[in-house]
Amino acid sequence: MLLDDRVAIVTGAGRGIGREFALELARQGAAVVVNDLGVGLRGEASDEDPAASVCAEIAAFGGRAVPSHESVTDFEATGRCVQTALDAFGRLDILVNNAGIVRDRTLVKMTEDDFDAVVATHLKGAFNCTRHAVPVMKEAGYGRIVNVTSSAGLRGNFGQTNYGAAKAGIMGMTFVWALELARAGITVNAIAPAGATRMTAALAGDGAEPDPRLDPAMNAPLVAYLASEAAAHVNGQVFGRTDFSYTLFQHPKQIAWMHRDGGWDTESVAAEFDGMLGQHLQTVGMVMPKGLSQDAARS
Repeated sequence: MLLDDRVAIVTGAGRGIGREFALELARQGAAVVVNDLGVGLRGEASDEDPAASVCAEIAAFGGRAVPSHESVTDFEATGRCVQTALDAFGRLDILVNNAGIVRDRTLVKMTEDDFDAVVATHLKGAFNCTRHAVPVMKEAGYGRIVNVTSSAGLRGNFGQTNYGAAKAGIMGMTFVWALELARAGITVNAIAPAGATRMTAALAGDGAEPDPRLDPAMNAPLVAYLASEAAAHVNGQVFGRTDFSYTLFQHPKQIAWMHRDGGWDTESVAAEFDGMLGQHLQTVGMVMPKGLSQDAARS
């Protein structure tokens, strides 16, 4: 097993893609802190305890897991989540920043609270957890951090100003942390997963056959690999999943140049733009497997 004797925290691990991450890390030998508040899709309170349920699943196949019900939006609470790993298992090697909610609306209908709540959970939540985890990892000289981003942030998706902004920000933090932490033996990568979860259940329709391409479990093997010693050479990368394939995103880079000795004025930009830069303009929006809508495969 790739992760024998390792200890992991997976946030938002009570359901969906996060649950699959936690289960696979445990199958590979890691002890897991299953962090989940048990809230609804929009972050509303509920009486459910999915973290405990996942811990029971892990215990059933002989793995080790403890629940954490701390909110990733609360800086002090994420410190307690890290302390849970130390108290229960004595160390922390792996952090998967997966927790998230959705509040989809077009820009003109989105409220300030819709924006703040989603950014706080995804973007600030990833910062909060990582800020507390990294000192522990640095002291040990080892760490693996996997951030969950989305094509909605990397390419755009209709109605997701808040979600797209948060996920794009997670990509940016991944690059920065990969640079800052490499010399401490810590790698930081990101994945834009795909899967049919409760976020997309309403889109499938009653009685619809589940599409095997959207099995959320198929994201987990890559994350387990990235969390292992075998992936020590992989740092600062953004991965995705399409159909039955894992994909690698190219970092944003300059793809065309428009040069004029001495610089430009507005009139010359207008005259030359289409011939120099206009022919290279890129489309926006998520690229879907054939036969799937953007919403159906959204991570």
